[in-house]
Amino acid sequence: MKFRQFVRSRTGRVILTAVPVGVVAGALLGGVAQGAVPVSFAVSGSQFQISASTLDGTGFSQYAGVAEDTEGAQHAVAIANIKQATLSDLCQSVSSETPLGTVGILIHAGGGDTPAGASDLQIGMTGLRGDAKFGNIRIGVDASTVGTEAKGSAGDFAQDSDTITITGLQQTAWSTQASTFTLTGMELELTDGTKGCF
Repeated sequence: MKFRQFVRSRTGRVILTAVPVGVVAGALLGGVAQGAVPVSFAVSGSQFQISASTLDGTGFSQYAGVAEDTEGAQHAVAIANIKQATLSDLCQSVSSETPLGTVGILIHAGGGDTPAGASDLQIGMTGLRGDAKFGNIRIGVDASTVGTEAKGSAGDFAQDSDTITITGLQQTAWSTQASTFTLTGMELELTDGTKGCF
């Protein structure tokens, strides 16, 4: 089977906002992010929501990218990488049109004293809200020199940091992947598509 490129470093010079747009989680697909072309599958036609009361991570970077769907349409995204992450009170929601009407999937995990966890986390996102704290952040570095294994294209704007904490996380994304993703206490619910994480 031939797969289309899923997320790649943007060849244009897209300037991200000075306020770091973080990260996050919730993955149903796996894979290790490697290099400027980290993913080799096409995104679906639906974005999804992710929320968490707290995300704690180490080894963070972010730069501009593109998510491509099976029809060849390209969607601008901010690619965020986190080496190790824990997420408390994780929620993921998505809705899709089916022959039976709109169907939604709602997933909860990482409640109580046992948060969800991920390693080699990569997200192709379009929006993020929350209160963020970064340790040893660098803003305006070249995307090809960020301190994570996955990197962007030379000359593109990027930022990285040793640590990241986001409270009250609300994120909209086209994609999330990780080499490992542990959803402790996972609960999955089918909905009519009107019930989301936020």
